[in-house]
Parts: sequence; structure tokens; C-alpha cells
Amino acid sequence: MRFTRFVGIDWSGAKGVRHPSVQVALCEAGDAAPELVLPPSGVWSRAGVLDWLGGLSGDLLVGMDAGFGFAAVPPFGQSARVLWAEVEQVCRAEADLGAHGFIAHRRDAFWLGKADGPRQLRAHLRVTERVYKASGLGVPTSNFVLLGASQVGKATLTAMRLLHQLQWPVWPFDPLPASGPVILEIYAQAFARLGGFRGKLRDVESLNTALARHGSRPLPAAFPATFPDHVGDAIITAAGLRAIAQQSHWWQPAELTPAIAATEGWTFGVA
Repeated sequence: MRFTRFVGIDWSGAKGVRHPSVQVALCEAGDAAPELVLPPSGVWSRAGVLDWLGGLSGDLLVGMDAGFGFAAVPPFGQSARVLWAEVEQVCRAEADLGAHGFIAHRRDAFWLGKADGPRQLRAHLRVTERVYKASGLGVPTSNFVLLGASQVGKATLTAMRLLHQLQWPVWPFDPLPASGPVILEIYAQAFARLGGFRGKLRDVESLNTALARHGSRPLPAAFPATFPDHVGDAIITAAGLRAIAQQSHWWQPAELTPAIAATEGWTFGVA
């Protein structure tokens, strides 16, 4: 395993420029517990995360809890980088990597409520999401669905703006470089379930138990007893990435074809 640092990011597609739901955790190779990373203001903006990432270097693996692609159905199906550039062009005037303008731009593709007809007609799943569903570990949400607390589509669009501007290698859309940083999409709940938990991690006892199953030492004694689930998601992602990054089967899912890698992408930790 060439990576020496691991970052977990819980992301957001919400409007505004300050997002308590955006959380960042970092751990080094070894077994030390991940640490939360906070900006000087105490609350992340999406642009702040982009700036922070842009200042990093070295053999860094970053997992972001957001989709990086859409299912290859009309009007999508082009290469992901072309799509990211389109989202950036349409939404460049929106503050803090906002991307609500793209929803209007591709209004017929998304489901925002009953006025759009039956949900299932637009709730397309990517191949990675179908594989995850078949595993029995959880029920994925289509990123074409933009309504409800579990929706991930808006976060997907803002993540695409970050990827376009960051210009790092992105797995699996790009070949893995021999050195340097790599960013990929993850599903934090998959790491929680690999750690033995279903549902959100909101207390230090449960989080420490999950961390131990990922080969991590517990959080410091001063860590709060309870916390928002976004904190737990970022921390378990950093530890989970460190635990599985050296296991080759996660990098070579059986159903990840070159065409899927170029368009839909894949969720690391699903195989």
C-alpha cells in the first residue's frame, strides 16, 4: 500500500456557504485514531474544503461521501469529466460550489416530488448501487432523486464542481498514479457496516467499537460522548479507507467495466 494518509469527507449539496454537515477527518498510516480537521471558522464551506485539499500533497487517499457520476441513461452517459465540466459551466456563478442551476438545466432527468410522476421511473441506479443493494448491506438511493433526507443527488452535483476544479486523479475514472493524491467516492454507511454497525454512528462507544474492527485505536478520552452523525461518518471513512486500501479486490470489482469506469464510476468499498 503506497498511501500514507487517509481523509474522510462527509459532503453536502445544501444551499448556503457554511455547512455543519460537511466534516473532514484525517489519519496517518498505522493504527492511530483519525482526527477531525476543522477550519479556522469552525464550520466548513465547500470552497474551504477545496482550498484545503489543494494545499495537500503526497500519497494521500481521499474518500468523499457523494456520487461522482450518474447512471448511464439519457441524457447522461458521456464521459464523467465532460459532465463535470458541464456542471461547472452551468453553475459557475453559484457561490461555494453550489449546483442548483444544473437541476433546472436538466430538469427532466431528476425527481423532485409527485409532480414528476412515479418516483421509480426516474430513480435510476448505477451498477455500483445495484451491486451494493444485492449485497444486503443496505439500500442505496438514486442520485437522480432530489427529495428527502437521504437524497444524495445535490451533493453529487456539488462534488462534481470540486472534482473539476481540483484536477486530481479520480478513481476509477483515471488510472491510479504511481504516487501522489487520489480522490474517490465512498459510502460512509458501508464503512460503518464493515465495522459491524447498521445505522448512524453518533456516540463514542459505538464509534470506538467500529474503529477497532477497522484496526484503529480508540478516540481520545476527551472526545465528546455524542456528536452529529456527520462527524461519525467522516471518522469511520478515514479509518475504513486505511483498513481496506491495501486489499486488491476493492480496486477490481467484478462488474466494473472500462465503460462504467469512464461514465458512472464506482463506490470504493463496494465489490
